[in-house]
Amino acid sequence: MLPAAHLTLASCLLAVSGFANAAGFTLSSPTIQPNAKLEAAQVYNGFGCSGKNISPALNWRGAPAGTKSFAVTVYDPDAPTGSGWWHWVVFNLPATTSGLPENAGDVAQGLMPANAVQGRTDFGTTGFGGACPPPGAKPHRYIFTVHALKTEKIEVPADASAALVGYMINANQLGKASFTAKYGR
Repeated sequence: MLPAAHLTLASCLLAVSGFANAAGFTLSSPTIQPNAKLEAAQVYNGFGCSGKNISPALNWRGAPAGTKSFAVTVYDPDAPTGSGWWHWVVFNLPATTSGLPENAGDVAQGLMPANAVQGRTDFGTTGFGGACPPPGAKPHRYIFTVHALKTEKIEVPADASAALVGYMINANQLGKASFTAKYGR
């Protein structure tokens, strides 16, 4: 009985230490403060909006033990679609990555680490798609998230939907860190 009690105690300690490590996982940006209004730089250029469509710089630290890759998503749950709006989907970022520079979401700039994939957004294109809520709507929330994954690579087609990539991210997630910004027009 005593060895079983030790095994149970060890299992509980491992679970708690894994949670504590995931709790220390943080995401920040020198470009955007949490709960702040997005600037014109992060507003989409098209679809009725006239921003600069520049993805913000992002930094993260404290990833959970066992992280083999990262994914980054930007999601608007307030879009009037019934399913929200995916503004940025990046996956297969190496485990050595600790951030992305400003404008990494511009595919033509080539600022992503080797083998990273920028998936298709709900604008129907790859790369970062900035904020562009309908005129007169209350400010929308834009949730920036970095996901720590237990796999080195998500295996999906290059033109996979954001929903399929999101499914694979959630199936392989060890932890995540987020902050939210807002924008209305």
